[in-house]
Amino acid sequence: MYGTLYLLPCPVSDETAVSDVLPEYNGRIMDTLDYFIVENVRSARRFLSKARISRPIDELEFRELNEHTTSPRDIEMLVQPLLEGRSAGVISEAGVPAVADPGAVVVALCHKRGIRVVPLVGPSSIIMAVMASGQNGQSFAFNGYLPVKEPDRSRAVKRFEARAQSEGQSQVFIETPYRNVKLFELLIKICSPATMLTVAADITAPSEYILSCPISDWRRRSMPDIAKRPAIFILGK
Repeated sequence: MYGTLYLLPCPVSDETAVSDVLPEYNGRIMDTLDYFIVENVRSARRFLSKARISRPIDELEFRELNEHTTSPRDIEMLVQPLLEGRSAGVISEAGVPAVADPGAVVVALCHKRGIRVVPLVGPSSIIMAVMASGQNGQSFAFNGYLPVKEPDRSRAVKRFEARAQSEGQSQVFIETPYRNVKLFELLIKICSPATMLTVAADITAPSEYILSCPISDWRRRSMPDIAKRPAIFILGK
């Protein structure tokens, strides 16, 4: 019998209590596990401590899966305990695992090996931003990070804007928090006045900020306080 791979969401913000965003069922699942595949050991230990799991943290095994885990052999080694009957939990740095997160490679390998994968309920800043945007929630695309360098960056923005205008499909993307301001300035500079832009920052935190309005309105507003804050950007029709 193989083990089960559980995808364990965690709060999007460190300021958010675990009990505010996760159901009790998640805690019961975490209490059964002693093996965790995590993006960062320190933050995963902190999350499990805040979740008040029943097992002592020091008795748990953690293995990291992040942008530095590129070897197929290393990924096979992460899955090996499940092939031996041991279940595991995958924990991202924030929000849900395997979405804009390296955990997807372990999920893919588990499917290939015939291991059951179980996603648990929890906050996704991407979905919550779409929910709160007022933009098209019937058809939307998550595009990850934009290119860092010009002119590729501007070309990507114009391509997503054109898709939003021609297809009515909401275009969702993220940025490294310290580049948020530069991205916002680029959006209001090169996008058409009628294009809708949603900025959603610090979702679920006390400082949560979510606003949707046309580019023409954004140009008249003060710069939103999004420097170094996790943010989601959505372009729409």
